[in-house]
Amino acid sequence: MAVSWASVAAPEPLGGVSVAVTAAGAAAVAFSARPPDEVPTRLATAPPADAQRTALVARQVGEYLAGRRRVFDFPVDWSLTSGPQRTVLQALHRAVGYGRTVTYGELAAGSGVYDAVPPGERWAAAREVGQIMGSNPVALIVPCHRVVASDGLGGYGGGYGGVEVKRWLLTLEGVLAPTLDWSGPA
Repeated sequence: MAVSWASVAAPEPLGGVSVAVTAAGAAAVAFSARPPDEVPTRLATAPPADAQRTALVARQVGEYLAGRRRVFDFPVDWSLTSGPQRTVLQALHRAVGYGRTVTYGELAAGSGVYDAVPPGERWAAAREVGQIMGSNPVALIVPCHRVVASDGLGGYGGGYGGVEVKRWLLTLEGVLAPTLDWSGPA
């Protein structure tokens, strides 16, 4: 396998996070304490990251999950994305920082997805953005958890905990107030 994996311990409901790292940057995130058995073909042939870059990614993701980091300063390998998916995810990565949220519709407008949609059908563009968030291969690093519905949290495909993972991440970032049972960083 050409890709390098960094595994990071994470509190519930995340359980653990594994990040695929190539020579180009962080390429995929799996919400699991161990890397998946199968690697996407495009990653299997990618040049692997050196040990220093892999360790950097693991350290920074761990710091984020512990509440000690707000910005990642390693590159993202966009090779598992293409077309409108890449455009929307790159717009999200650039524009929506730690502790901020954007609605699906706002992200559609800010990424240019609305440009191809008649004004009366903009709901379809927001729905398309929702589907793109669900297919985000670098969740957490490209923060799809920061994209919310206009009337609430919306869905979340990251992690085995679904929307509870989204709620946990938004609580970590201070967007949501912690509940009495929240198990965030000490």
